[in-house]
Amino acid sequence: MIRIHNIKIPLSHQPHTLIAAAAKKLGLPAAQIAGCSIAKKSIDARKKNDVCFVVSLDVQLKNPQDERRIAARLDPSAGGMAKPYIPPVSAALASAPAVRPVVVGFGPAGMLAALTLAEAGACPIVLERGQDVDTRTRDVEAYWKDGQTAFKTTSNVQFGEGGAGTFSDGKLNTGTKDPRGEHILRTFVRFGAPEDILIDAKPHIGTDKLKGVVKSLREAVITMGGEIRFGARMTRLIQKDGRLSAVVYEDADGEHEIAANHLILAIGHSARDTFSMLHDSGFSLAQKPFSIGARIEHPQALVNEAQYGPFASHPALGAADYKLALHLPSGRSVYTFCMCPGGSVVAAASEEESVVTNGMSCYARDLQNANSALLVGVEPADFGSDHPLAGMYLQREIERRAFILGGKTGKAPCQLAGDLLAGRASTQLRSVVPSYRPGVVPGDLSALFPDFIVRSLREALPLLGRKLRGFDHPDAVLTAPETRSSSPVRIPRGEDLQSVDLRGLYPCGEGAGYAGGITSAAVDGMRCAEAVLAALR
Repeated sequence: MIRIHNIKIPLSHQPHTLIAAAAKKLGLPAAQIAGCSIAKKSIDARKKNDVCFVVSLDVQLKNPQDERRIAARLDPSAGGMAKPYIPPVSAALASAPAVRPVVVGFGPAGMLAALTLAEAGACPIVLERGQDVDTRTRDVEAYWKDGQTAFKTTSNVQFGEGGAGTFSDGKLNTGTKDPRGEHILRTFVRFGAPEDILIDAKPHIGTDKLKGVVKSLREAVITMGGEIRFGARMTRLIQKDGRLSAVVYEDADGEHEIAANHLILAIGHSARDTFSMLHDSGFSLAQKPFSIGARIEHPQALVNEAQYGPFASHPALGAADYKLALHLPSGRSVYTFCMCPGGSVVAAASEEESVVTNGMSCYARDLQNANSALLVGVEPADFGSDHPLAGMYLQREIERRAFILGGKTGKAPCQLAGDLLAGRASTQLRSVVPSYRPGVVPGDLSALFPDFIVRSLREALPLLGRKLRGFDHPDAVLTAPETRSSSPVRIPRGEDLQSVDLRGLYPCGEGAGYAGGITSAAVDGMRCAEAVLAALR
């Protein structure tokens, strides 16, 4: 099979359209082509009067013996022989280990780590501080409906089966070139994700569908001999002669100790008590840059029009997205992150008396508003201390201040973009109806953020409005704070992926500072599991 790249096709295309395009690219009569399918697809909206798809096509010739000869005529950038997908396979262990490996956390990194270990016969034990995805969904919905009175520290948007990504659209964009990335996508499809994630340039599953994927993956781990303990919060690591020997965790029945020689620490970016425990135990933690900002919300129709012009309502396009970034003269970076077309802004706190925002979309992406995080880069020099957890303390300070500004009910402070630019507090909302539940309180974000954050947002908004028409619309709503885009801490590890302080401990994923999204975290989980399997052999 031949794969050819950079083929432009109309939004309303038919099978014969693909065959004609492939024939032209290959310099062949259409009659010689037996079949054609889309391997990858993206949208080209640079010319608003000619929005189209750009695809890679897999082409089968009626005479397969000709395929290599014809593929050889192509410039490598234009195509070549399609490479078959070869899944990474970890050789099965001869027998389950006497001391089973432990995975702490069942977000993207922990899930793929546990699955990789289970498939090789290692029978992992997973400790997840939160609840299963169904219980977690009920708890989260209650919090969104009733606010602080229904909040649970052990079952929320940050903690529970599937990790924080379960409530953030299931976006699978990644900059990693690791070949495991394709395997991750195919694994999600195997457990129920829509097949179009294998094709789309910006794949997403949607929170509604991702919940089913998570449950199916969990059942597979259990079927292969793994064990998942929900409501199990790791509290202590026990070592002997510089090597991990046991892990202590607590659940509703009290404290438990289990033997552990290999532990994958996939705790996510919000396990602050675990960071504190590691620091107090003498582990070498390092400050790490992260970002702070707010969720900016526009009508989805405005974004569609800005991106697609007269094609904005074309049924083949769906809700438009965007990705914006710039460097200010001050040296600060300002950028959008985790953009959610047709989605909602959600309450994502993990501690009492705190307010945190995130964004979420379902698979259909059919709600009224678009939102994304609008973030300002924060460096260790901004933390105000050289303490390893100073970035975490800065996050917490802002989140607790937001709780007070929101009326101590779980409501979030917000400000209209026009008011932010004018330097005045917002007193009422206008044409954009914010989606955040349990509600918002208009005000002045300068009372919430350090001055450099507000100055950077003011400077950036008009510049970003030049990149995306309407982005700086005065009625756009900024709901704050967005503080959990990435971990403020790195847990150092060596080239063998083990902690520099404790043999047998594998810091992993976003919480350890080695990933930046669902796919990259899942890839890191696989890598750590492979390292554990190599050690077990």
